[in-house]
Amino acid sequence: MREVVSVGVLGLPLRKVERLPLRTSSALAAAGLTALEAAGTAMLFLRKVGRDRAVLARERGELTVDQVFHQMLRGPLNTTLPSRFGNAIQVIDAGGRILAATEGLENGPPLSRVVPPRARTQVEHRLPGRHARGSGDRTLLATRIPAEVTHHQRGKAPLMIYLAFPRVPWFGSRRLAAATAAATVAGAAMVFAIVHRSTVRVLAPMAEIRDEFAEITATDLARRVPVPEPEELKAMAETMNTTLARLDTAVSDLRNLTSEASHDLRGPLTSIRLRLENALADPEAEWPRVAADVLASVERQEAIVTDLLTLTRLDTGQPLHPQRTDLSALVAAELRRREATDRIHIIGKLARRVVLDCDRLLINRLLANLLDNAQRHADSRVEVTLAVDRPPGERAAAVLTVADDGDGVPGDRHDEIFERFTRLDSSRERDPNGTGLGLPISRDIANAHDGTLTVDSRPGHGARFTARLPLTAP
Repeated sequence: MREVVSVGVLGLPLRKVERLPLRTSSALAAAGLTALEAAGTAMLFLRKVGRDRAVLARERGELTVDQVFHQMLRGPLNTTLPSRFGNAIQVIDAGGRILAATEGLENGPPLSRVVPPRARTQVEHRLPGRHARGSGDRTLLATRIPAEVTHHQRGKAPLMIYLAFPRVPWFGSRRLAAATAAATVAGAAMVFAIVHRSTVRVLAPMAEIRDEFAEITATDLARRVPVPEPEELKAMAETMNTTLARLDTAVSDLRNLTSEASHDLRGPLTSIRLRLENALADPEAEWPRVAADVLASVERQEAIVTDLLTLTRLDTGQPLHPQRTDLSALVAAELRRREATDRIHIIGKLARRVVLDCDRLLINRLLANLLDNAQRHADSRVEVTLAVDRPPGERAAAVLTVADDGDGVPGDRHDEIFERFTRLDSSRERDPNGTGLGLPISRDIANAHDGTLTVDSRPGHGARFTARLPLTAP
């Protein structure tokens, strides 16, 4: 009796093999196909590593550009810039003069004359090896810096930051390719030595798991693959089931986020379209008022996009930019700015010199979101408290509390308000143009700083939001 076996590379079928059970020739044929699978897997591995290294090189380049930009914000640049990750950098003014560069490029010609188009601030370009420091082709990132942040560098004209980083081959590196090839050959030799036993024991249940996995990924991610008895396959099946559970959660979250984001983005666009169509149909339309209405919708859409970009940064785990920050001064400055422009009376009780290492822009965003929420729901007053908690045996933390005297949050909805795009009825009545992303972003910011954000509230007694952020170790 003949048995038909499907053999593939990472779940992709190559061919069907007719196998006589327990026959050496059939086992060797299966081993040969397994060796082909190993070679194919090695190629996919090299391609994956090459792609990951290329992404890492670009991220390092963008991080270096960000660092140079932040140095510009703090003051004039040094003529010689430090080289990081093998990147070559030049900062050039509108007249083509090199203001700062990495060592060896201060007096040389510009790396490029490429300028991003008007609608973009950054463009990517390929540099031949002879034009970049070092060997091999490189990728150039040309970034335009707006004039309003470069006046202390040279006049009021925009500057260009040119950064060249090495291009990574598709296989990562020659050394990695050689090592992978050697490992593949060694692995194939070992497979040939043990395949007579392993083919009969492993191939059939593995094919069953693979087919089930392929069907699950194509139809229903809530299902799971069967877990066989052999320990080698049991661990693999359990890992695949864990992966399926995470994938199911990720797909569900992505589907919900896409649906809700598209709904919220469609609202302002529909409003803009209707307002413009009505104005065009009305010969006596008041265009200044039309422009004001359209601008309000554009600002709401811009707020949604900004919130989504912030969530993307937090979700993808992009590195923070910590700075030594006096949280007391930061909160006091924000309270002074709001006291002069809002009807709600704000009371501040702030401890002095509460210092922590944090991403100042994100912490300022957390504070602004909490104050916006409190002022939206308060009847007459908002109280902001900043203190230091030093529990025995634990790390000291800054405790920032923002409380209002509004209607409060029902106890069964404390967790719900931190879900994305979730808005209570009272919030929609007070601010129809909100996005429902402020509190989720605030909690994600606190979590990114190893802190927490909680709410304590009873209906009719206002809401109290408390952010705990670890202080800088002395």
